[in-house]
Amino acid sequence: MLLRPPYLKTGDTVIILSTARKVTVEDMAPAVQAFESWGLKVRLGRTIGLSDNQYAGTDAERLADIQTAVDDPDIRAIVCARGGYGTVRIVDDIDWTGLLAHPKWITGFSDMTYLHVHLNQTLGVQTLHSSVPGLFHRNTPEAIDSIRQHLFGEEVIYDVPPHPLNRPGEAKGVLIGGNLSILYSVTGTRSGFNTAGKILFIEDIDERLYHIDRMMINLKRSGKLADLAGLIVGGMTDMTDNAVPFGKTAEEIIAEHVGGHDYPVCFNFPAGHIANNQAIVLGKVTKVKVGETVTVR
Repeated sequence: MLLRPPYLKTGDTVIILSTARKVTVEDMAPAVQAFESWGLKVRLGRTIGLSDNQYAGTDAERLADIQTAVDDPDIRAIVCARGGYGTVRIVDDIDWTGLLAHPKWITGFSDMTYLHVHLNQTLGVQTLHSSVPGLFHRNTPEAIDSIRQHLFGEEVIYDVPPHPLNRPGEAKGVLIGGNLSILYSVTGTRSGFNTAGKILFIEDIDERLYHIDRMMINLKRSGKLADLAGLIVGGMTDMTDNAVPFGKTAEEIIAEHVGGHDYPVCFNFPAGHIANNQAIVLGKVTKVKVGETVTVR
């Protein structure tokens, strides 16, 4: 099991900042209200309100903001404001020494997968895959409250509706993963990840179906699907097709490429680019039971 940052308690300080796309101070209001209702103190990073084309400030400004937060021992969680694109431009320049000395939670999803996989694989630190403040207005209350539950150390058990493509079985292993497109993009880099004996989680949005096929073939060819303990598939949202249909759904494509293995596979897990984006801890030993009912804990 990877290093778990301390759970939060009333009075702790969290910071909201953006390593990727720009946001406004007004965009953060729902998240600030939620965190304060949990008894937390909230700071806004210097990137909130900055603009450099699509980014929340220049690469240097975004790097400086997260570096200051990483180095500040009084900050107990770094909440990434939104995804989009941009984290990969700065991830290799972040000095994580302060986080290892004073562990803290990193939360977010989508473009934050660069942080998740880097911290999980390279530094051995758990992170929280969860919705981002920029999307709180679209999220269910349950999705938002799942962030609180995990940050404050409550036990969380997910009961998932059955799916016709599920493969039954039980698995126990460290949970890793995130956005499929980003996992595909880090293959062969210093953030490359090892899947042997682990439970892999994947989700994605707005991809061509043949792109999903290409990415799954990449994972297969690089050996990342062979020795899994289990696979959890979240939302595969707003997929698009070509004029000549690909002929399979995203879920059917994924099922095809893990077909030859016997580990359990859970489809339609409530996480990803969906309203009910439930939080999950990456880097944590997780148990999955797939049968007539599906349980992830």
